Amino acid sequence: MKVNEFKKILKPLIEQTVKEVLLQEGVLSKIVSEVATGLQKPLVEAQTVKPDQSLQKEAEEYEARRKERIKRLNESAGVGKVFDRNQTIPEESSKGALSGVGPRDSGVDISGILKVANGKWKQLAGNE
Repeated sequence: MKVNEFKKILKPLIEQTVKEVLLQEGVLSKIVSEVATGLQKPLVEAQTVKPDQSLQKEAEEYEARRKERIKRLNESAGVGKVFDRNQTIPEESSKGALSGVGPRDSGVDISGILKVANGKWKQLAGNE
């Protein structure tokens, strides 16, 4: 038996059975009355809760103490002074290797490289 033939036979039987149960046994009227009573009552009750003034004041004091601790920690670590000596890079239209570098920028100190080599540059470069 194919699925379509089975559906043609079974569908009317199920429809008839559901109709009989809903109408004859009063199930439908009970469902309708339950839904109607449920619609009359509010589903969610809204209540406004006022925050306790002492809790709010305590939270504000805690936040102020926290900000003060952070400020003292940053000052002791010197976090605010990190960018004090920075200079703005002048905007230029040139596109060279050093475009965008300020004229007073001393660059990177490479004197330590000379100490590492101890005058043996040619040997390190492989020329000797």
